[in-house]
Amino acid sequence: MVNKRFDSPRAVMDKLVADGVIRDGMTIMAGGFGLCGIPEQLIIALRDTGVKNITAISNNAGVDDWGLGLLLQTKQIRKMISSYVGENEEFARQFLEHELEVEFNPQGTLAERIRAGGAGIPAFFTATGVGTQIAEGKETRVIDGREYVLETWLRADLSLVNADVADETGNLRYRKTARNFNPMMAQAGAVTIAEVNKVVPIGEIEPDAVHTVGAYIDGIVLTHSEKRIEQRTVSAS
Repeated sequence: MVNKRFDSPRAVMDKLVADGVIRDGMTIMAGGFGLCGIPEQLIIALRDTGVKNITAISNNAGVDDWGLGLLLQTKQIRKMISSYVGENEEFARQFLEHELEVEFNPQGTLAERIRAGGAGIPAFFTATGVGTQIAEGKETRVIDGREYVLETWLRADLSLVNADVADETGNLRYRKTARNFNPMMAQAGAVTIAEVNKVVPIGEIEPDAVHTVGAYIDGIVLTHSEKRIEQRTVSAS
């Protein structure tokens, strides 16, 4: 992909379809935590391609009518590799009806597996999950007197991330907790597309404020996100 700037999420997806990146059976990563920092418009555009049998790597599956929940509604996701899915009734239904394959991970382990994928580290040992179902069928080893379980990296054919600001070369800056899984997923995708709130000229993002360097980014698209609130808590009037 030569041009990093795209006019719309659909234009990005059309290009990825033409290049053979988007195909049935592909693995995707989608950034975000709950509904915070999710690439919501790119997910809609991905849904509209009709791609099937997706393996989706994400901390959670959005909610029933937003985020990755939209791809669950259309049954385009075959397998979820995730940490928390408690806000999605359709996810629970498909899981209990054996319509959806699920690989649960402790949240820190999921984050490190993704980071390892971007760093080129195929496996690592962690104490998290030792002695539980998480460790079943996995190699364990005692190191310095403590038992650890082997976890493998995670990588994707396509990573979809959300950032607050991008410059024209694809350098990204995230906003507060919307940073969450996005930086590590940006590095772990064979192709990475960023949905952003603002595009600025080269040099406007201070070097120390760049959270993901443009070398990892294959495309940026300016969107107008809805930024839905997953749980709203207000005080009594």
